Amino acid sequence: MKKYHSFFFLWGIIMLVSEIWKQYTLTFVLGQGHYNLWYLPFQLCSIPMYVCLLIPWVKNPRLLGILAAFLTDYGLLGGIFAFFDTSGMHYGYAPLTVHSYLWHIVLIFIGLTAACIFPSSSKWSCFLGSTALFLVCCLIALILDLTLDSYGTINMFYINPDYPMAQKVFSSIALAIGNTPGILVYIGSIISGAALFHIIWRQAASRLIGPES
Repeated sequence: MKKYHSFFFLWGIIMLVSEIWKQYTLTFVLGQGHYNLWYLPFQLCSIPMYVCLLIPWVKNPRLLGILAAFLTDYGLLGGIFAFFDTSGMHYGYAPLTVHSYLWHIVLIFIGLTAACIFPSSSKWSCFLGSTALFLVCCLIALILDLTLDSYGTINMFYINPDYPMAQKVFSSIALAIGNTPGILVYIGSIISGAALFHIIWRQAASRLIGPES
């Protein structure tokens, strides 16, 4: 199992190095030395990088199961559904666009790998733990949004209440019911999508290790 920890850590390092390159390029190649808070690496699709870097240092099996469930439920969800709306993946600099596409492909790969390596993490308790982690990240994102709002354009997790919801489908929902309720619907939909992924994962895992509670 230790070699698997090294596998995730290696991918975490690869993602971190590529993220540093991305931040440098956005700031000094495209931004003429000006840092754009919009690209702060704390979106849903950024969190798997931190999870991969954290996995080798986690000794508690329950916490490890939660992190694996996050990669499979939320990381895989983010990786797949980014391709349903690729507008945010395109830049005026081709290498950044390639990086964005590859990043989300890696999220899918890591999520599927976590599901295969940690089938016991398909337990509902691991899903609840991964959902708690997701909500904590949402809270951190909201704090960043509201704290740094006056310093530039920032919309971590796309839940900044000072900006209209821009995600496809959800922008129409927000227009109909209000921006803040629309944000809550958006968060609830992510959790529901992750739950669906978890159900599929449980069905596959049950064939390998038997039914889990």
